[in-house]
Amino acid sequence: MKLFALAFGTLVFAGGMMAAYLLGVDVSALPSQRGAVTFTDRSGMPLGTVLASDATHAVAVPLDRISPEFLRAIVAAEDARFARHGAIDLVAMARALRDFAVFGQARSGASTIEMQLARLLHPTPSTLAGKLLQIARAERIAVRSSKPAILEAYVNRVPMGGNLYGVEAAARTYFGEAAGDLDLAQASLLAAIPNDPTRLAPDVDWRALRARQRYVLNRMVELSEISRPEANRAVAETLHVRAHDAGISDAAHALFSLYPHVRTGRVRTTLDRTLQRFVQAQTQDVIGALEAYHVTDAAALVVDNHTGDVLAYVGSPDYFSDEALGRNDGVTALRQPGSSLKPFMYELALERRAIISTSILPDVPAAYALPGGKLYQPADYSGRFSGPVRVRYALANSLNLPAVHVLSAVGVGDFLQRLHDLGFVHLDRPPSYYGLGLTLGGGEVSLWELVGAYVTLARNGAPVPLHLLAGQHPVAHLGDSATWALVTDMLADSHARAKSFGVHSVLEMPFPAAVKTGTSSDFRDTWTVGFTRDYTVGAWVGNFDGSPMRGVSGVTGAGPLWNRIMLHLHERDDPPPFDPPRGFVRASICTTTGHAPRSDCPAVVQEWVLPRDVASVRRAIPARLGSEYDPWLALHPNDAAGSPLRIVFPRSGDVFVRNSTVNGLQAREQQLSLRAVDTGRAIRWTANGNAVPLDASGTAFWPVRTGTWTFEATDGRNRDRVTVRVVPQRQDANPGFTVLRPPRYSYYRR
Repeated sequence: MKLFALAFGTLVFAGGMMAAYLLGVDVSALPSQRGAVTFTDRSGMPLGTVLASDATHAVAVPLDRISPEFLRAIVAAEDARFARHGAIDLVAMARALRDFAVFGQARSGASTIEMQLARLLHPTPSTLAGKLLQIARAERIAVRSSKPAILEAYVNRVPMGGNLYGVEAAARTYFGEAAGDLDLAQASLLAAIPNDPTRLAPDVDWRALRARQRYVLNRMVELSEISRPEANRAVAETLHVRAHDAGISDAAHALFSLYPHVRTGRVRTTLDRTLQRFVQAQTQDVIGALEAYHVTDAAALVVDNHTGDVLAYVGSPDYFSDEALGRNDGVTALRQPGSSLKPFMYELALERRAIISTSILPDVPAAYALPGGKLYQPADYSGRFSGPVRVRYALANSLNLPAVHVLSAVGVGDFLQRLHDLGFVHLDRPPSYYGLGLTLGGGEVSLWELVGAYVTLARNGAPVPLHLLAGQHPVAHLGDSATWALVTDMLADSHARAKSFGVHSVLEMPFPAAVKTGTSSDFRDTWTVGFTRDYTVGAWVGNFDGSPMRGVSGVTGAGPLWNRIMLHLHERDDPPPFDPPRGFVRASICTTTGHAPRSDCPAVVQEWVLPRDVASVRRAIPARLGSEYDPWLALHPNDAAGSPLRIVFPRSGDVFVRNSTVNGLQAREQQLSLRAVDTGRAIRWTANGNAVPLDASGTAFWPVRTGTWTFEATDGRNRDRVTVRVVPQRQDANPGFTVLRPPRYSYYRR
């Protein structure tokens, strides 16, 4: 049997040697391997290095980008006679056979670098036949490849512990440096690993690795590659080896998404490392605060509106937490958007004049016919109905019934096409699949797509592709810039959304900001996306496993994360105000009819309207409905019917409390919004004779100061005045904005 095995092995060896000369392998012509990519932020600060994860996709760099110290060390450790033999080192093989005969085991290796490379390219079993086949393949390499090509192929594929292969991967992972920057101490340590990569990885057996390093340095001294003092200094040098997973410190989801699309080397991204770290920390903190509500996951995206640069990209609270499904990417995952698509539907309806800014929409029970004799009966989140409402109020409070009513007028197909134009590529079913529920989130989109659409809204209909690498350019304009600006104005109106969200919710910013929330069915997804002139921030909070949260909505789930990021972005300077919608004018309208107020109008507001629409009415409704569906104005009904000009807020005799601190901290400046019923003429305001400036929307905001104040409003022909008092905060008072009146009129704004 032994003779048969020996004869068979001899034949295999002879055949292999013959094949080597007939079918040699030039390793320099092997397919190029994927290399390591070091990513930096927009200013060149390192974010991390992405490495290949297996031998067939090893990190590859040319010899001239590898430290000469490492090349000398690896040759000294693995094949000292590399330059003087072919595929087989006959001297080393004879020595190994001698040791085996004398001591019963080989005391020195005979495997050459060519043989090791052959085994890396084509693994073979540790048998006599496998060894002979390995030698034959090494001969194929040797007869067609130069020594530098063989060494380069080897050092780029050699196992370096764990799932690391090649000197570049090891250098960047263990030391955070390129292979070309290794010094003698680092090079000799890495050259020690291939002898037993499973045991000698730095995080497995540090003492054994250091002992092998000393062996490598001693071999280099014996071969006159270095001097003894140099070896001693290398042994004494303190080496700081990083943890195996420390190659990526920031934006892991973004870097892994970019890696397949870039070349080896150093790649600059659009990310801002400081902002990225802030958003990562806030994402983890918000999820921790919501743990009791069965919330485990979140994602956030921050974009520069002027360029489309992605400044921060957080796909999950912790990419490296497999237990928490952290490798899922919440930025690209498809989830139901809830009401976050409504602004785009309203913009399209305004653009096509299916509605106008003064239209009155029905928030009443309704049923819509569906194919198959079925009925669709949408309901609002609150479970209540507000009756006839203004467009601004319907959008700001995210009412479902008015939105479905408007979509039925616009058409599902047209709205779906607009969403496609905005970049929602995953809404790929026909209109009949989504139906009227499309505007309520009856589809699946990604946070990336949603934020991109809101960037278009922030840019008044001028899309710009979101990107992590520079070089993208704006694309064709969508729709009418004036209607985009009008929708922005509605989303930035904190008083318009007061009924559903309150005036001082996490959606309110101390600067101009437009924002929209979304909550999918069964509380599985919550969204908050909003923008200033400079930045768009999108946040998603939910669970990757699809389980529902416990009563968490867009404003309570994703809202706090959005709030923290937006405040951080503008902590130094307030953003400029939004542009008013071009071609529109401010006009007084009745909240119940949508046209010029009459003496029986219960409440009057100002709205942006086109001059031709000032007196138009889109829907006949009862003359008086009560003002419960406009909570801000309900506090101050117009009690001066027929008067040409009347101040409706504040009223004479009001007493306000000025808060200097909130929970021991300095409170931000409080303001009163001065409001009046006007006659269509521009109104000027004064406080104790001093002019009160108007903001971009034409509203007067007066900074609260203690004392007695007389406000006067005039339109040049008519005038009205009221007197109020502002008193300082009591020590035991609750923080907030309080109006002191008899109980029937008291209210508290939080």
